[in-house]
Amino acid sequence: MRILVTGASGFIGSCLCRALSLRGDDVIALHRPTSLLTALQGIPVQRHLGDMLDPSSLDAALHGVEAVFHTAAPMRPGRDPLASIDVHVRGTRNVLEAARRAGVRRLVHTSSVAALGVPDAAPSDSPEASPLIDERHAWNYLPERWPYAFGKHASELEVRRAVDAGLGAVIVNPSAVFGAGDWYRTQRSLVAHVARGAPIPILPGGVNAVHIDDVIDGHLAALERGRPGERYILGGENLTLQAMLRTTAEVVGRAPPALRLPLWAVPPIRTILEPLRTQLRLPIEPSLLWLAGYFFFYDMRKAQAELGLPAPRPYRLAAEETFAWLRSVGAVSPRVAHTGAG
Repeated sequence: MRILVTGASGFIGSCLCRALSLRGDDVIALHRPTSLLTALQGIPVQRHLGDMLDPSSLDAALHGVEAVFHTAAPMRPGRDPLASIDVHVRGTRNVLEAARRAGVRRLVHTSSVAALGVPDAAPSDSPEASPLIDERHAWNYLPERWPYAFGKHASELEVRRAVDAGLGAVIVNPSAVFGAGDWYRTQRSLVAHVARGAPIPILPGGVNAVHIDDVIDGHLAALERGRPGERYILGGENLTLQAMLRTTAEVVGRAPPALRLPLWAVPPIRTILEPLRTQLRLPIEPSLLWLAGYFFFYDMRKAQAELGLPAPRPYRLAAEETFAWLRSVGAVSPRVAHTGAG
């Protein structure tokens, strides 16, 4: 099958290119002239210069294409974080319209669990009161506090409109992705941050962490078995932030963080860090501290039932593979010893 992958130089995009090539597909890797192409080295793909904001470049890339994986998206907000919303929406709309013009049979849109909004339970120190989020959950948060997530939500609305117009598009919603090969986050990875011994406090809240291989398997399954217009959460293990940091510290051979911050202490820290965001190599944007106290725990049963996905890999395995890869590329010191209990 001839398949276009947008955002092909990114973590998910490059891993998709590799998986598709291994199964014998003819892969067109769309990337911008300024993209870091290290992740595509050694993968037999046809590289195509283009931009989701340039419709003419999309038309050229889609010639003869049967299916599209749309993974391209801005990750870090610039000086105007709300501008990323426009980039998300216009870029996705351009890809969808170009796909329809080209007669594409299937499109898998890479969204995020962030597009589902925040848990309905109020922020707290305990996960007990926070139910699992599934694909039926509706956006319920302030766009200006989480523009990346709102951009993903707004882009999903574009996909649904395209489905209503006849495009066979499916939405997948990965959670926080870990594993080997994320060249754009070698310094800002949580695993690298803990491995360097950088100070990191324990915040109230929780997150779902998914192995990159599970994300790729989910994309491929969505291409074959996903229902047009439907969402599928591609998640892994639900973890409190404390449990995630403890496991990460064990994997990299560091003492686990001991400083716990109460919810009331988070806003002043966010205010201090925000002006320094471009100078610091933080594993998250300071603006995401607005989300402290929420437990982003997800129900993955729909994807498992409809896409035939197995139980996800544990976070420890993803962290181990991330750490091994970071050491192999020199992103963390080889002096750090792996003392985790694999």
